Amino acid sequence: MEISNSILQEKAAKIEYFFADVDGTLTDGTVSYSPNGELLKTFSLRDGTGCFLLRQAGIKTGIISTEESPIVTKRVEKLKIDEYIFGTSKKLNNIKAFAEKNNISLDQIAFIGDEINDLKLLRECGLSFAVADADERLIEVCNIVCNKKGGQGAFREATEILLGLKGVDINKIIEESL
Repeated sequence: MEISNSILQEKAAKIEYFFADVDGTLTDGTVSYSPNGELLKTFSLRDGTGCFLLRQAGIKTGIISTEESPIVTKRVEKLKIDEYIFGTSKKLNNIKAFAEKNNISLDQIAFIGDEINDLKLLRECGLSFAVADADERLIEVCNIVCNKKGGQGAFREATEILLGLKGVDINKIIEESL
C-alpha cells in the first residue's frame, strides 16, 4: 500500500502508544519446547533499544499477544513495557477496550505485526507496520513494511521510522540519555 510521506507524518504526529505482537514480530516465530512445555524464545536486543528510544521520546510501549508466556512476561518486565495484553485472539477488540479505558483513539496507536491474527488491528490503528517476512495479507494493508524480519530488529527499525516521521532527533536522545 503506497502512502505519501506527508500522510505518514500526519499519522505519526498523533501516535502516543506503540504496540507490538510478540511471536514472529519481536521473535523470529520459533519456539523451543521441552516435555515440560515452552522452553525458549529468542528476542533481539536491538528491539529492546527501540523501547528505550520510544520511552525517551515520550511514546508509551505495549505488547499484545495471543499467547500467555512466562518468557514474554519476563521480557515485558525487563523492557519496562507500559501495557501488555496477553491471551487474546481478538486483538482489535482488546485494543479498542484499552483505548476507551485510556481515553485515546485508535489513531493514537501504532502497531507492528506479522500474522493474520494481527490483520484487523493493523487495518484500524493509526500507523501500521509489518515485519519483512509477514504474511502477504499484512504487507498489502500496512502503511510501512520493514526491511528487517521478525526477531531480527524489525521493531527497532519501525521505531526509528516512527520517530523520524515525528521529527524526533535520535542523535539528541543518544547524547542526552546515554
